[in-house]
Amino acid sequence: MSVVRRPKTPREKYGEELRLRRIAAGLTQEQLSEIVVCSPTLISHWEAGRRLPKPDDARRIDQALGTDGFFERWLEDLEGKYAPQFAAARELEQQATRIQLFALSLVPGLLQTPGYARAVFTAYHPNYTDSELDKEVVTRTDRAKILEGPSAPVIWALLDEAVLRRAVGGPQVMAEQLYKIADMAEARHIRLHVLPYGVGAHPLMTSLLTLMNFEDSAPVAYVDALATGRLMDDPSMVSACQTYYALALGDALSQQDSLALVRAAAKEHADGQQ
Repeated sequence: MSVVRRPKTPREKYGEELRLRRIAAGLTQEQLSEIVVCSPTLISHWEAGRRLPKPDDARRIDQALGTDGFFERWLEDLEGKYAPQFAAARELEQQATRIQLFALSLVPGLLQTPGYARAVFTAYHPNYTDSELDKEVVTRTDRAKILEGPSAPVIWALLDEAVLRRAVGGPQVMAEQLYKIADMAEARHIRLHVLPYGVGAHPLMTSLLTLMNFEDSAPVAYVDALATGRLMDDPSMVSACQTYYALALGDALSQQDSLALVRAAAKEHADGQQ
């Protein structure tokens, strides 16, 4: 029986090509590492797609393999818009046919307004310049382009009630953000459910979670925390995350009641601004 695997990310394809070109050149990882001036372990990380080489490393790889700038040019397309711990999950996000989001205290990045995103970035990078903030906000909000068009993934948004109550960016920003989520739900662009405070303990109360399904590949789970994130494709771990999500969803309000609660919270924030 064939094993269904998750789709490869661009950085994994980069690593696979590096491995094939190295083998074709008749070099071991140890031999290549001596030419590039790094450890064999780092070569292994690059070939597995766990890390990307720096531009100088990519240049030396091209020199060692005679690939005429191939790996250095490709690297430019893979570098750095997103935090390293999220980069692979972002690449898979663009291939998913269904994305199930759980948010504990923060609106998921895919659904954030520019004002909300700016407030988030300002909170944990208080020394950002305006131009740096603008760049981060554009990068964050550009993710939502995958929600447009006929090939857009199905989106489920499961929100803890705390997401609705914390006034990120102030009352006006928060009201705009919640009205956007409600409008998306009413337009059937997302499936919306809220876990109310009255539920008490629930299976997802310690972590943010994203589940992704693909047309011809195995599903994955991504959990996010402070300055770290973990992409999981082990079937048993993904299955466990799917179970936790299903249990939490079972305790959530219906879409109709969730929509009413989100609109009521938006109005409360808006009235506070007035």
